[in-house]
Amino acid sequence: MEYEIKGGVFPVVECRLHDGESMITEKGSMVWQTPNISMETRGGGIGKMFSKALSGESMFQNIYTAEGDGVIAFGASFPGKIIPIEISPDREMILQKRAFLASTCGIELSIHFSKKLGAGFFGGEGFIMQKLSGRGLVFVEIDGDIVERTLAPGEQLIVDTGNVAAFECGVNMEIRQVAGLKNKLLGGEGFFNTLLTGPGKVWLQTMPISSVAVAIHGFMPSGN
Repeated sequence: MEYEIKGGVFPVVECRLHDGESMITEKGSMVWQTPNISMETRGGGIGKMFSKALSGESMFQNIYTAEGDGVIAFGASFPGKIIPIEISPDREMILQKRAFLASTCGIELSIHFSKKLGAGFFGGEGFIMQKLSGRGLVFVEIDGDIVERTLAPGEQLIVDTGNVAAFECGVNMEIRQVAGLKNKLLGGEGFFNTLLTGPGKVWLQTMPISSVAVAIHGFMPSGN
């Protein structure tokens, strides 16, 4: 499979599949394809489907298979970036929910919780995330622009929860309360942040869709 990421603010990834090759997606992200690519929709058992629903993803997978060489493109659902990430048994990833766009076969998605459940229930987007394992290529959807950081062992970074896009499994994530009641109520930064501790690579997004929704809501006319 060869691919090319095209477009600017609203990118697409165009994949050129050889006969018998397949791509997997879990939402309606297909934007165009050649006629010789077939689609099959599959579930994954009650427990697995429940976990997917809880993590914000569809309970079903769409599998696109080329019957002869063909082309299929997957598009972002929000202004931002599409980035490719290679997954292997020694390089598993944690993603924010809704970040998974598409992948080659051999990628396994599972639910990932913050270790501190008490804070997690109030921690917003950082509480329930997705884990990518197996072996293959994944295309990840990033809100806004992307900033990559590599944390040394023990190095820490405090991030607004919605700005955490992805990180390697070697990175430890904790959801922590903002210190001080005045800071919580008057600071305008919310009640919780995410603490990331190395070693490993992290991907940060500059414009999470949740923050945009809050900003737009402030300009919406109130109902009578």
